Amino acid sequence: METDTEAPDLESGRLLFTQNCDFLISAASFNQLPDTDLPEIAFAGRSNVGKSSLLNALTGRKNLARTSNTPGRTQQVNFFDLGGRMMLTDLPGYGYAKAAKSVVDQWTRLIKSYLKGRVRLRRVCLLIDSRHGLKDTDREVMALMDEAAVAYQIVLTKCDKIKATELEKLLAKTDKEITKHVAAHPEILVTSSFKSLGIEEMRAALATLAS
Repeated sequence: METDTEAPDLESGRLLFTQNCDFLISAASFNQLPDTDLPEIAFAGRSNVGKSSLLNALTGRKNLARTSNTPGRTQQVNFFDLGGRMMLTDLPGYGYAKAAKSVVDQWTRLIKSYLKGRVRLRRVCLLIDSRHGLKDTDREVMALMDEAAVAYQIVLTKCDKIKATELEKLLAKTDKEITKHVAAHPEILVTSSFKSLGIEEMRAALATLAS
């Protein structure tokens, strides 16, 4: 049931994400990152975790970010300007074992340099597939963000793919684990891009960070 205190937050999120969201640039190296004064929200996660689908769902657009069943499709940092109030960035997926080692190394360097050196980065949405939970590659990125003092929030994706009882267990397990991480946001977001579950709540959470 929606309360009076929740309504303004949801409305703020709705209004923010009805703004025009325009692709700005793809950056293959830290030197190519755009110089802006907008707060940035980055979307990170293992390959094929659903970053592009979630970005499309949040902005209400079908093709803002390309989706693919082929892991490792996004190989650069893609920047999107949301109504001149926020920058959304789609980071390269990590943990794709079938990619060439040189490509994996390039992705890793790019992600690390972005996370450590991006002053306007307000939060990283770390996407975790509900069917699999946290993996060692996720924990490595979490440790990196803890070290760099970059705030991040766990976002469980594809929650429609598992049973409610399994989701509850995963939430409890994940909640217990993130208490050990200094930069982790205490609230875990639960989403399904396919069924639009948790999208309004995530919009509201991100709206609090907009300029």
